Amino acid sequence: MRIIRYRDPEGVVRFGGAGPADGDAWRVLDGHPYGEHALTSERCRVAKLLAPIEPTQLLCIGLNYRRHAAETGAKLNPDPVLFMKGVNAVQHPGDPIELPRFLASTQVDYECELAVVIGRTCKNATRETALQFVAGYTCANDVSARDWQLDRGGKQWCRGKTFDTFAPLGPCLVTPASMPDPDDLAIRTLLNGETVQDSRTSDMVHDVRSLIAFLSGSTTLPPGTVILTGTPEGVGLARTPPLWLKDGDEVVVEIEGIGRLVNPVVPEPLM
Repeated sequence: MRIIRYRDPEGVVRFGGAGPADGDAWRVLDGHPYGEHALTSERCRVAKLLAPIEPTQLLCIGLNYRRHAAETGAKLNPDPVLFMKGVNAVQHPGDPIELPRFLASTQVDYECELAVVIGRTCKNATRETALQFVAGYTCANDVSARDWQLDRGGKQWCRGKTFDTFAPLGPCLVTPASMPDPDDLAIRTLLNGETVQDSRTSDMVHDVRSLIAFLSGSTTLPPGTVILTGTPEGVGLARTPPLWLKDGDEVVVEIEGIGRLVNPVVPEPLM
């Protein structure tokens, strides 16, 4: 099943879903994606498509694709490299990525990623049990201000990763039953219609099961935890010359079996 979160014409936030035979004919979901749920016969009236869930936390993995590590000259770490984004960074499908102007950045980059959503309390999962805690999968864009991430952040990544709008999610949540193997999916980014990243999740160093086991080790992951699993090669930072996002751009993240996450790029509004 594919699940969306949306605002209806009365302003009520609801969930909808579509089965394999429904196409994009979304029906109201009875229940919550983290618990018991079923499709009703009532059609969704979507006034605004929202990020498919409201994260409780965003745990992000760096340097998790072999060819991406190679293009940046980074040494692969035996354990996953963890950083975090604030939940303030979440952005809806179709809404803009804002280029920071108050803490200005001239090096904002795109990063397509598979996002894993934890649906029930998870601690000390094993590779064998890890997928039992997954509510679903969605597309993510780990937008990054490279100047703040690498030069101005004191060797900590979070400042360059957690500006408002720097974590678009969507367009839908795909349940595990409809995504039997998250570790072999086509994943790519298009910038203004041109493919700039094109890979498969099979290039990940640490697969989805390993990441859940690692992140839940001696650590409670509450429902709503979103795990960004890393980005493949082709980022703007690694290009010659570098390719940074600019006003007027459109970024599309595509993942096989999930769909397209589309966001325009604009300057941060002056207040």
